[in-house]
Amino acid sequence: MKFNPILFMLLGLLLLFSCKKASLITFDQPANVYFDLNDVDRDSIIYTFAYDLEKSSDTVYVPVKVMGYRDVKPRKYEAYIVADSSTAKTGIHYDKLETAYTLKAEEGRAHLPIIVHNVKDLEDRAVSLIIKLKENSDFGIRNPDLIRVKLVLSAKLERPSWWDSWLNNYSQVKHQLFYISTEQKFLTTNGLDAPKNLYFVNLLLAMLNDPFKWVDDHPEKGYALTTKDNGETYDFYPINNPGRKILIKRNNATGKYFFIDENGKEVR
Repeated sequence: MKFNPILFMLLGLLLLFSCKKASLITFDQPANVYFDLNDVDRDSIIYTFAYDLEKSSDTVYVPVKVMGYRDVKPRKYEAYIVADSSTAKTGIHYDKLETAYTLKAEEGRAHLPIIVHNVKDLEDRAVSLIIKLKENSDFGIRNPDLIRVKLVLSAKLERPSWWDSWLNNYSQVKHQLFYISTEQKFLTTNGLDAPKNLYFVNLLLAMLNDPFKWVDDHPEKGYALTTKDNGETYDFYPINNPGRKILIKRNNATGKYFFIDENGKEVR
């Protein structure tokens, strides 16, 4: 067969046009959104108020990413709570989600804000909410494995491994008071650190021995004491979050006041 340069050129142009047309079709496909999480967070995002008892609420930002083209105009993405699979209660543990959230023009990422609340029952049990992205006119949800996230809320402290090296009689309330008085999340178990660690232990003991003096001496901590029964008991609480109270009760035998833990026992 004789080589025909004109025919060869026409075939090349046809192939080039076909490739461009195919790429344009792909470009025009609807964009999708998904939660941009690592493997650990995809299983569950854990948020705890345990070290922020004075904080009454906070916002957890869940990263959202676009799979597809960016647009020159703002777009909306939607999410919802799967109520049947969630133990958290709307209006108590978290705020109701907005109808839609804005993705700015030319942006390929956003953060879904989940407003959560620090309520008393989170000290006793963790609650969870299942969040899913929703298809709308701006975005699809092509990959079902990437559009769901579980958020776990808690305010419960767990007994740390170092506790028995420096302290005794563990309770969640005592652990909370330790953190409030020292701002330390952990202590070492190294004997060489004994002077430093015992200093922190003594800060806690000063608080336990005289909570009234401690409140007066540390206004920067933002805690208050109030009574409703002429001094038989007091509520100790952060001013910014008065719903998170720790009971203080007078021991009639000694006349001394003690913090009361979650088991109804005096914190010593």
